[in-house]
Amino acid sequence: MTHDIDSRAAELCSALVRIRSYSGEEGDLVRKLAEVFPAVGFDDLSVDRYGSILGRIKGRRDGPRVLFDAHVDTVPVDSESGWTRSSFGGEISNGKVFGRGTSDMKGALSSMIVAGERFARKTGKDFAGEIGVAGGVHEEYFEGVAAREIGRTFAPDYVIIGEASELDLKIGQRGRAEIVLETHGAPAHSANPEKGIHAVSHMCRLIDGLHALEPASHPILGKAILVVTDIKSEPYPGASVIPHYCRVTCDRRLLTGEDRAGVLAPLEDLIRGLGREVAGFKAAAGYAYGRQRCYTGCDIEGERFFPAWLHDPGERFIRKILAGLHAAGIESRLSHYSFCTNGSHYAGESGIRTVGFGPSRENLAHTADEYVEVD
Repeated sequence: MTHDIDSRAAELCSALVRIRSYSGEEGDLVRKLAEVFPAVGFDDLSVDRYGSILGRIKGRRDGPRVLFDAHVDTVPVDSESGWTRSSFGGEISNGKVFGRGTSDMKGALSSMIVAGERFARKTGKDFAGEIGVAGGVHEEYFEGVAAREIGRTFAPDYVIIGEASELDLKIGQRGRAEIVLETHGAPAHSANPEKGIHAVSHMCRLIDGLHALEPASHPILGKAILVVTDIKSEPYPGASVIPHYCRVTCDRRLLTGEDRAGVLAPLEDLIRGLGREVAGFKAAAGYAYGRQRCYTGCDIEGERFFPAWLHDPGERFIRKILAGLHAAGIESRLSHYSFCTNGSHYAGESGIRTVGFGPSRENLAHTADEYVEVD
């Protein structure tokens, strides 16, 4: 990789960072990319109903479609405290580009665009197949949902997820589900709590039962974590009334082979057992369902269940990619993501051959003074 390529990718990253693109507010950035793609020689572009943008470079001969997948949305900057540089300044200093989204993942998107231009110029587009570079929306809240629309549009044979990997080759990840637990009771004056059914007390029993469950484990991906992330009750504030309803959200990290019914089964067994042991106990378990408005005016929505995926290191396409990286002087190792990506759709739902490969480190995402290194 030449210094010229480095600087052009960094400069594009800096320009993209200066355009704030929170989830649902990506329109200005997509419009910028709609100017960039044709200017650097992409053959065409499209924007789908959710607002994701897809640029294409078409070879002169038939061949596989390879999709480079990035997302253009970022998490918000809730406070400038902790930032020593402007969060949307895109400052290039000391070999780094600083700002929200540099690591997650406008640095990767910029590299994909510049690399696509370089490849098209070097080959004169005399290659077999087609390259796509996608800038997806709403990934921070809906991993894989906008990717479904991109996948339908492009129909890729291979996908490269550009999430931070320190230039290692990621061949899998745990999936993620948001599970909602609800307990239903009966209200009573707090001076006479025995006359009601205390939904929070019953939820505490249910949470104790969760802690006793033995999580499944995978030799590569690790444990199928189940952890409570929020809790709320009704009425709130209580005002001398015991709560008649309680809702808890749990984050469940998924392993390969786990499906919707199987993940809920031990929770449903736990609820049935408590129903036999605890008078008045009534509870339910299910998956959270999200809905948000896209900048296009369309709603993006779906159940929050995003599958795991993992390739065998011995698969031919994995071996070929790793050998190619080593031949290019990049000492990539095989690894897997610790977080969830759009690979949940491409590999987990659709079975498309997918890998992760991107600049920066995983732990820089969503942090103050977020940065990506130019080299």
